[in-house]
Amino acid sequence: MEIILKADIAGLGYKGDMVNVKPGYGRNYLIPQGYAVIASESNKKIQSENARQASHKADKIRKDAEQLAQNIGDITLEIPAKVGESGKIFGKVTTTQIADVLRSKGYEVDRKKISLDSEVKTTGDYSATLDLHKEVKHKVKFTVVAH
Repeated sequence: MEIILKADIAGLGYKGDMVNVKPGYGRNYLIPQGYAVIASESNKKIQSENARQASHKADKIRKDAEQLAQNIGDITLEIPAKVGESGKIFGKVTTTQIADVLRSKGYEVDRKKISLDSEVKTTGDYSATLDLHKEVKHKVKFTVVAH
């Protein structure tokens, strides 16, 4: 089943993309939730017109994302965590904590746009990927320290 996405869906595509999905996923989840529409001829024409009008706005958003990635650069973030005697942390480091540290440094990144490369359960050095734009991905390093 061919659909046009109306929102960014992780693992599927970005807003405005035309993708093929299984009919049940499209009919029972994506379309009723308002995340997609069926890719009929009229919807394809509407989408192409919207894409043409939004292309120069999207170019500015991409440039802003590239600028943010350049500003963040190669900084290493310090994430404080409560640590037991064996070096394991209580709980785990989440994307919310990384977003909070980035915000405290002056970089506004939504926690939903951050993905951890590996699960963080001990102190040490790790990395995360920031999905700033569909064409702009940025790796950020962080160190989990005991506090």
